[in-house]
Amino acid sequence: MPHARIVSNADTAEYYFEERCHIIEWWNSSDDPQASIARARVEPGVTTRLHRLRDTSERYVVLEGRGRVEVGDLPPSIVGPGDVVVIPPGVAQRIANLGDSDLLFLAICTPRFEPANYEDIEPEIA
Repeated sequence: MPHARIVSNADTAEYYFEERCHIIEWWNSSDDPQASIARARVEPGVTTRLHRLRDTSERYVVLEGRGRVEVGDLPPSIVGPGDVVVIPPGVAQRIANLGDSDLLFLAICTPRFEPANYEDIEPEIA
């Protein structure tokens, strides 16, 4: 069980993830395996790779920008600030930035995100 604390992310570095987005891990701790929170940034004109997370539910909470999200068998949908996208474990997903500025969203995972659960399923173009 996590203990009470306040975590400052002022110095947390953003990194580029192979999914075609930039990530800041705001919360991902082995002593709190129930959840993780990351801020994702997708540049204008970029679509993230089609992927799924094994054994992990994910929620996108859109903070800024405009995107088109594809989740499983749902029709592609336009999302913007305040929208929440719920993605069950093992469901294919990707998001495209449709705007002229960065698309920012929180990626909240339960249980916490672990790289071993990430599965790239984007078809390779020959």
